[in-house]
Amino acid sequence: MEQLQSRIDEESHGDNLIATLPTREGWSTPLTLFKKCWLRPQVLKNCLPVQDKFMPRSEDIILATHPKCGTTWNPHKVVTIIEAQFLSERGGDLDYIESLPSPRLLATHLPLSLLPSGVCKAGCRIVYLCREPKDAFTSMWHFENKAFNMFCEGCSSFGPFWDHYLQYWKENLARPQEVLFLKYEEIMLDPLKAVRKIAKFLDFPFTEEEESRGVDKELVRFCSFEVLSNLDANKTGGVERPGNMFIEHSSLFRKGEVGDWVNHMSKEMGEKLDMLIEEKFKGSGLQF
Repeated sequence: MEQLQSRIDEESHGDNLIATLPTREGWSTPLTLFKKCWLRPQVLKNCLPVQDKFMPRSEDIILATHPKCGTTWNPHKVVTIIEAQFLSERGGDLDYIESLPSPRLLATHLPLSLLPSGVCKAGCRIVYLCREPKDAFTSMWHFENKAFNMFCEGCSSFGPFWDHYLQYWKENLARPQEVLFLKYEEIMLDPLKAVRKIAKFLDFPFTEEEESRGVDKELVRFCSFEVLSNLDANKTGGVERPGNMFIEHSSLFRKGEVGDWVNHMSKEMGEKLDMLIEEKFKGSGLQF
């Protein structure tokens, strides 16, 4: 009974808070501005108790990405190395999360500024994957179906994208032993190097014997976009998302190609995004 009342109180608190925040129409659903980040109201509502109550462990591994930057592909590269469970912004069962054995593997789209404060203090490892913004937008556009100008204004789920990228980029520069910053394009260029880099960062490097047997190469093959997108589990069914959204697994895989934006954007759109990227990332050292 106490747990039920606590849940009701949490939901009421979330509704009251959201009612006071700026809101605007998003690409497919309304978006609410919370601490300079645009979120779907239901996502924000579910995140609040996690922010307040989640107890991080030093062994935790956080897989963070901006939406459509390789989220579905990236965790598979690590989960084969470390058996783990996933947590997203669904406001999960905290008791269940607490019961998971270490090391826990937790996936999120949240920017660094909205992660529970204890994550950085506990020394959790963070693996962040970003993508060239024009390709990221193209992937989101196919997923959401509109809104170039809103993307450039920073009004997209978990946006602005430049704040999302820069927060993790700067944390990587400040704490390279605990935050690994990856680019989708670099992984596509040399996936074997990327897999070895991730494994080493997580203190699970491949042994010489494993490399001689081709374990790392087999992992790369298994985690390829072609293999994952053709798995039966990714061709059927789907996942429930906040706001009564049902997303088919097949829709999470598009092309996975680098530079595909040229087939969907005009030259003027590409130039506008390039100018925005140069302006927002100027002086940070982050380049695309």
